[in-house]
Parts: sequence; C-alpha cells; structure tokens
Amino acid sequence: MRPTAALTPLVALVLASTALTACGGGSGSDPDTVKVSFKQSTDNSVKVMDTYLADIGKQFEKAHPGKQVELVPIKAPDSEYYTKLQQMLRSPKTAPDLVYEDTFLINSDITSGYLKPLDPYLAKWPDWNRFIDTAKAAARGEDGKTYGVPDGTDTRGLWFNKDIFAKAGLPADWRPKTWNDVLTAARTIKKKVPDVIPLNVYTGKPVGEAATMQTFEMLLYGTGDGSTDPLYDKSSKKWIAGGKGFEDALSFVETVYKEKLGPDVSDALDPNVMTRVRGEWLPQGKLAIALDGSWLPQDWLPGSGHEWPEWSTTLGLAAMPTQNGQAPGKVSMSGGWTWSIPAKAGNPDLAFEFVKTMQTKANAQKWYVANSGIAVREDVAEDPAYVDAQPGIKFFTDLVATTHYRPAYPAYPQVSTAIQEAMEGVTTGDTSVAEATSAYTDALKDATDNQVVER
Repeated sequence: MRPTAALTPLVALVLASTALTACGGGSGSDPDTVKVSFKQSTDNSVKVMDTYLADIGKQFEKAHPGKQVELVPIKAPDSEYYTKLQQMLRSPKTAPDLVYEDTFLINSDITSGYLKPLDPYLAKWPDWNRFIDTAKAAARGEDGKTYGVPDGTDTRGLWFNKDIFAKAGLPADWRPKTWNDVLTAARTIKKKVPDVIPLNVYTGKPVGEAATMQTFEMLLYGTGDGSTDPLYDKSSKKWIAGGKGFEDALSFVETVYKEKLGPDVSDALDPNVMTRVRGEWLPQGKLAIALDGSWLPQDWLPGSGHEWPEWSTTLGLAAMPTQNGQAPGKVSMSGGWTWSIPAKAGNPDLAFEFVKTMQTKANAQKWYVANSGIAVREDVAEDPAYVDAQPGIKFFTDLVATTHYRPAYPAYPQVSTAIQEAMEGVTTGDTSVAEATSAYTDALKDATDNQVVER
C-alpha cells in the first residue's frame, strides 16, 4: 500500500502494541474514544491495513472535534485471530467498539450474541443503497438483520509465472480447461524446471480457512453440473455428506502432494506458508502456479515492504477451470470481511460514524485499490479510475459473475475444520481419500446434530 502522512501520536502509540492489546481495557471506559480492532498482518513489513486505518483515524478526528480513535491490532494467523476476537467480544471490559469480521464466521458470532444489528443505522445512511446485494447478504443473519458493513469482496484464480512457463515450453496465455490441464502443466514444470515448486494449493489445519476456501471449495464447486450447492442443501437446511465430488476434490489434493507437484509437506503445513507464497516464492521465481486470491498484489505495491514492480508482467492470470470443463467452464469462491459493532461495545454510535468515514466513495475506492480488493459499491465498480488502477482488477472483478459464496451458517466453522482435517490426512498420506471422506461425514454429523443429507 502507498504510504500516507505520518501517524498521529495516539495512533502511532497504539500501533506499537501487538497481540497483548487483545486483552486490554474495555471500550466503554472513554465515551470520546472509539476503539477499532482489526487483523494485523503477521508479516511485519506489510502495513496495508495499519496505514489505511491510521489515515481514516485522522480524517475522523478532524471531522469530529474532541473525539479520538484508538486502533487495537490483533497480530495473529487467521485461526488465532478468530479465537482472540471472540474472547474479546465476550465481555464489556474487553469488547472494542468496532471489529473486523470475516464473513465466514459472522453468523457464528451472531448466533453467540456477540454482534449488534446495524439496521437502525443503515436505514438512515444513504450510502447503504450503493452496496451490491450479494455483499449485503454476506453480513445478514438468519434472523434477516444485518450485522456488518462489507469493505470489499474477493475472487480466486490461478497465478502463474510466465518466465517459468517459457522454460517449460508452456504458453504465456495459458488457459486450462480442466483440472487435468492444471496437473499436466504442473507435471511438465516438475520435469523441465525441477528447481521450482510447480503448484501450490493450500491444505491442512495450520492454514485454516485458506485450505477450505482457496483450495477445497475451489475444487468442490467445480464438480457436478453447478445447479446445486455441493456443501449445503438449502431446501432441507441440511449439510451434505461427503460424496463423489468431495472425493474428487480430495483426490486432486492427494495427487498434488503424492506426485510432489507442490511444496514439501512440512512447508505446506507451516502456518506461515501464505506469507512465504506472497513474500518469497512468487517474487523470487520459486513457484510456477499458485491457486490464490485477488488480493496478492497488495504485498507488492510501493511502500508494502515487498515491492515487486515486475509482478504485473511476470505473472499471468487464468481462471480455475471446472473439473471436466463443464459449464460455466470456470469457478471462483468469494468471501470478504465486514466491519461490525460488538453487542457489548461501549460507544456503538461513535463506531458507526467511523464506519461512515471509512465507507465514503473516495475512501472505499482507496481501500479497494490498496488492498487489491474487489469493489462492493456499485459507484466504485463503475468508476474507470478503479477499473484501471491496477493490473488484474478487471480479471478478478469479471469472475464475480460465476463466483460462489460459502454457506456461512453457524455450523460452518466446524464444517470447515472437518474439511481441513480431511485434506491434511490425504496430504500427509496418513489416510486414504475414502477414509478421509468417511471421517468428514462422521464429523459433519457430530457438528450439526446429524442434520446431514446424502446426495
């Protein structure tokens, strides 16, 4: 992210703190201070969110004389962030005024009573009408109320190194049509450019939801004919037991690691592997193909700490194909994050004023570009300045037309963990695909009180 002006003394002091702030004082101690908690990158050189929020804090304090912003960063990998955040939300002594919620977990926190419905605020905020419906739905509870304001979405595809492809005799305009095309390219690279990692797909419990969403669901939602959700049956309101599509997705993961087309298993199961992919393997030409997200360039922009000006010419982009090339021919998963107000926040009104400052058209657009995110405001998505701001934005924005969203119901976090365990078993070779699928179905029944249907 491009650097902004120097931080205010207050914000600078808060940013100097780390995970211990997650146990700090409650939000209600000062009616003139809004406490904003967010996920801080585990890579010390990546300050995209920190810099953006510091700038928003300055704007807010200027527009609201006498009010102050205190940033409360939680520096932790994804799985630990969710745990620490939920611990904070349980008590008015530790609950911030505003929190950064992953959409996959928001319904679980809603059910737990941790979040405040925002409908009274949204009804009086004209800008809410600018947000696309799918983004609004991602922050809506089963009770029909809205519990968060989305700050963007994302899509996923295949990043590939055109220099490595050239050495392997593969085309610079690579467009795989099937899963087998992806594996064939990886096998070719392994044979002809043996000193690089052919393909990275995230796997196992250490990387948490990245394994579930960025790998497994990218595969699972590319099976079948696409007419029904392969994870959750909305008509019966039941989760779907592991079947052929589930086994096929696991088989793909098993093949990558069994044939040594991916990184070493020890590296693949390192909680920091995502940081290595973005900060080391791709920029240093050590990885040929990465199944990953639209946000990667945020780590390579000027001021990011991992500047890589050549990324837009070195890397190519291709959509992840469906299993056998069946319609619509490509697949993507979308998620994103929302800003939510804890139920036990001391200053909820002030918190929503901060949200409104973040979500002006200009500030939202600034964030989408800095974070390499996909716009969820229609007025930004239609702005040529946004579309042309960064290579790849149009590619990833176009994937929204065929993307899928996770069934983020309260049981989803447990379902996701069961998927990660199945993936880890076939990655290490400790379990077969059939055994992992059976174990998944058993875990699914336990997690959902047997609300499971065969398909």
